Amino acid sequence: MDALYADLAAVGPYGVHPGHALITMVEPHPGHEYAYNRWYEDDHYIAGAMAMPWIFAGRRWVATRELQLLRYPERSAVARPVTAGCYLSTYWVTEGRYDAHMKWTVGINKRLHRDGRVYQGRTHVFTAFQDHAATVYRDGAAGPRDFHALDHPYAGLVLEVIDADGPEQRAELLEWLRTRRLPRRLAGSPAAMVTVFRPTPLPADRMAYVKQVEGVGTRLTLLWFLQEDPRDGWTTHFADLGADIERSGLGRVELVAPFIPTVPGTDGYVAELR
Repeated sequence: MDALYADLAAVGPYGVHPGHALITMVEPHPGHEYAYNRWYEDDHYIAGAMAMPWIFAGRRWVATRELQLLRYPERSAVARPVTAGCYLSTYWVTEGRYDAHMKWTVGINKRLHRDGRVYQGRTHVFTAFQDHAATVYRDGAAGPRDFHALDHPYAGLVLEVIDADGPEQRAELLEWLRTRRLPRRLAGSPAAMVTVFRPTPLPADRMAYVKQVEGVGTRLTLLWFLQEDPRDGWTTHFADLGADIERSGLGRVELVAPFIPTVPGTDGYVAELR
């Protein structure tokens, strides 16, 4: 079996572009916050993600209660209530390796479940594999690239989810975001870049506790990588992202949610979730 690894390494794409992402927002059940954090960080982040083929970067983020209360819109199609989902994990998958990775991830998660290494005291609020659609930079060629984004010590992240009315409208929305809205919003902001992704359906043999992806064909997921705490300048730069989209007539914002990075190896912020 081990000999196959040498054969596999010799074929297929092996670039550094984040062609795909796993973006998963999860809510630990009340009373399970510490146990969930330790399980995810000490076991699942590694065995259920980073040790898998073709995931080449990962980062965990957390929303304290103060950050949860900044979210909008109140009636969100993504998070019900809008404060649900206090942990966010983001992973980059090598371009062109989505199918191979999915085969492995389904297999390993079945094994983890069988071996009792899947924590049940949590709910998947927003979990999807996604295809990269665009990256827009504030400073042009200066600074980290998108493939650095999960390793660079960014101080915060804003998750924005936008729904268009249909696939054709989504294509128009993406072009408007890429060429007009994002360059304008990034200028002078604490965000160094925005990555844009399109969700893909989960395989039919996914684990039963993860619901099928909504909005395939109409949804865009944006990750704003911030050089400052998202609370600094929130009102100036991020509180009106929904109005921006509404004025455009191209879609509607279903979630704007700020996060800060977790501190690996600690239970920092767990006491501030409720």
